[in-house]
Amino acid sequence: AKFISITEQLKCKECKLVLGVSMAGRNQAHRNWKAIDMRVTDAANEAKDNVKYLTTLEKSLEPMYTGTPNSIIDSLPALMNNIKMMHTIARYYNTPERMTTLFCKVTNQMITNCKNYVLSPGQLWNQDK
Repeated sequence: AKFISITEQLKCKECKLVLGVSMAGRNQAHRNWKAIDMRVTDAANEAKDNVKYLTTLEKSLEPMYTGTPNSIIDSLPALMNNIKMMHTIARYYNTPERMTTLFCKVTNQMITNCKNYVLSPGQLWNQDK
């Protein structure tokens, strides 16, 4: 919320007026400000993009938290398809580092859910063969 507030303040009339005056002076402070403004704008766009794509995964990830091992298995094709789409289309979320982190988190949650299922009372011996 605070970051959005900063980006909104950067668009206000007063801020644009100050930027206009500093631009007229063509000083180093204005160049520094423009560089910072570009980085803030880029970070805001990255955050919005990431939220958009991670939100599309939400439905596919639900079985990882609330489902049984069978429902997790059933949800994997849709989840992998959504992750593939995100990797192909997302401007910021398609780096190997971010995809690796995402896969690690998905895998860890899958393991946690399955472990809890197996260790819940009576589940170990009453499972489907």
